[in-house]
Amino acid sequence: MIKKAIYLLFVIVLIGLSSCGKYSKLLKSADSNKKYEAAIKYYDSHDYYHALQLFDDVIPVYRGKEQAEKIHYYYAYCYYGQSDWIMASYHFKNFAKIFPNSKYAEECLYMSAYSKYLDSPPHSLDQSSTYDAIKELQLFINFYPQSARVELANKLIDDLRKKLNLKAYEIAKMYYKMEAYSSAQIAFQNVLKDYPETLYKEEILYLILKSNFLYAKNSIESKKKERFQNVLKAYNELINNYPLTMYKGEADSILKESQTELVNK
Repeated sequence: MIKKAIYLLFVIVLIGLSSCGKYSKLLKSADSNKKYEAAIKYYDSHDYYHALQLFDDVIPVYRGKEQAEKIHYYYAYCYYGQSDWIMASYHFKNFAKIFPNSKYAEECLYMSAYSKYLDSPPHSLDQSSTYDAIKELQLFINFYPQSARVELANKLIDDLRKKLNLKAYEIAKMYYKMEAYSSAQIAFQNVLKDYPETLYKEEILYLILKSNFLYAKNSIESKKKERFQNVLKAYNELINNYPLTMYKGEADSILKESQTELVNK
């Protein structure tokens, strides 16, 4: 059994070395047709690494020829197949620029934006790529408003906005936990302004109320009256939007204490 396994391993190694030798010779070859045909075969077998090197060699040779469109199309998908989203996005968009009348132009502009979407990192990291992805998806929608892909592009934008929403919400909560109540109020208000569809609205309105209350309590005497009045406004905002809010008990306690403070001013 062990001998058989060793033999099989030996055969696999020999085949691998033989394949490497053939590929190396092909790369050094001046026969562009052979390289082109081999690149297509590698691509079809999902060996994007080897296909990409061969396409790289033949792109200058076929520039302006019939095969150029197909080569650029496969070239972009080679990067996509290797999960290199940045390069894939660049080359898909480049295809749409070079071949604007191609039957693949719409697909490639969408894939350029979709690759940007895939490059968007988790919400805890810098979100520059997420903003870029939204911009590219919107560009696709504007360019092909009648496309069947518009609905999906809008869903992807919604998904990215939820990520940005979560990022902004957690930053606001960080200010609250740091007891920077003035900054927390501003940050929470910005979340509601930028993401009116936010799933965190009820909690945010409650935390705005609580931030106002704690900010008022810790203020100097001359500022307390104005700031406790802001607490009442925040309370009304929460109750008007969520009459049966889960925070009703705490909110009522805050209201009562704030009213007492105002009576004594």
